[in-house]
Amino acid sequence: MTRPVRLIGLPTDSNSSFLRGAAAGPPAIRAALGSEHSNAFSESGLEIGVDIAIEDSGDLPLTETPSDDALIGAAIARACADRAVPIALGGDHAVSAPILAAIHAAHGPVDILHIDAHPDLYDDFGGNPRSHASPFARIMEAGHARRLVQVGIRTLNRHQREQAARFGVEIVPMRDFSPNDIPVLNGPLYISIDMDGFDPAVAPGVAHLEPGGLTVREVLAILDRQIAPLIGADIVELNPERDIHGVTAILAAKLVRELAALHHRTVKQGA
Repeated sequence: MTRPVRLIGLPTDSNSSFLRGAAAGPPAIRAALGSEHSNAFSESGLEIGVDIAIEDSGDLPLTETPSDDALIGAAIARACADRAVPIALGGDHAVSAPILAAIHAAHGPVDILHIDAHPDLYDDFGGNPRSHASPFARIMEAGHARRLVQVGIRTLNRHQREQAARFGVEIVPMRDFSPNDIPVLNGPLYISIDMDGFDPAVAPGVAHLEPGGLTVREVLAILDRQIAPLIGADIVELNPERDIHGVTAILAAKLVRELAALHHRTVKQGA
């Protein structure tokens, strides 16, 4: 069995704009992951808990203060020290900045595959540099990423276009999109998935609905293209208050299984 995946719940939405509710995401994902409506198999046939070990460290006791960043960073650092692959369950997207700071401390600069409707590159949003609309500006200016590829972006305004040029961010346009347009990234590889990267038809349980998004099959095809070792991931911005019959939480749980399977496959390929 390969190195375990460690789930870390980050129940915070204190840096959200427009609507809150993402703090309730981690338990909703866990409930879907453990529900008898499905099973523990990934699409590759690997079984969670048999072929791939998953540890659940529970939710961090976050307090909606700047000190939360230190708690998040410490939990990620522990996972890396224990040779586990952290998959963080958000929470809003602001959590990616302290996660990547800890990942960088353990692994150095990483390649990031970022799936989202929004580039989250604001220098600050509403005067808040820690906003969930700003984490990738913080990540890039700190030098925590060697390469950032963003997929699903369909709300790119002038400021964020300038920020993308400033940081050398690679944005794969949604117009005429094909999974084959996504580069195969080098390792270490980190994957950040904002649930609003999907089209609202398949993932309505988000605060910022943006039509014209990715299908589930497209995102799975994007993951299938990657061959570098996965050293961490996050799944963020699930807002259960906005979900319909739990379909977005079920999709997030499927992503946990598929990311765990990706970790297993890339380790075996590199062995």
